[in-house]
Amino acid sequence: MAEITLHAKSRTEFGKGASRRIRHGGMVPAIVYGRSEDNIPVALDPKQIYGVLRSEAGRNTILNLEVEGGGKSDVILKDWQVDPVSETILHADFQRIAMDKLLRVTVPIAIRGEAIGVKADEGILELILREVEVECLPGDIPERIECDVSALALHDSIRIGELPSPDKVEILAEADRVVAHVVSVKIEEEEVAEA
Repeated sequence: MAEITLHAKSRTEFGKGASRRIRHGGMVPAIVYGRSEDNIPVALDPKQIYGVLRSEAGRNTILNLEVEGGGKSDVILKDWQVDPVSETILHADFQRIAMDKLLRVTVPIAIRGEAIGVKADEGILELILREVEVECLPGDIPERIECDVSALALHDSIRIGELPSPDKVEILAEADRVVAHVVSVKIEEEEVAEA
């Protein structure tokens, strides 16, 4: 997994007004925390965050955060807030990570194939889970967990325990939890009025 380098500036002003001034200046306020170190408030260009979210690994990308005058840290983008109207990023949280310590992250489930029950029996493939929490070392974070639905007949399902787990990755969800299933189409028959 390729690392992305982000450049940030430390900030000394806090609060709602200071955050607005930072955003008005074209930056996003953020916080860096974790690994029993002091929290560092920073500001960075929102284009860098959009670049991380659009990368192949998305939010689970290992980032090298360089804080101007404050050193470097390996981090992941843990959370972010988006304005519901303008869809601009308002704030970001970065968590420091150690490359030799286990980490819990959420990974998307990628559906592959077309279910037999959809092709032959006119069923509908219903996705119940779109992501799953996993635990692994930061260097082993998978981009996605593949789920092949090709063999699913009508009323069949795939559960977490049946997903192929990548090496060195533990899926933390219950094994009997349904990921996807094929259901039949319900047709409501019109009642025929008696003459």
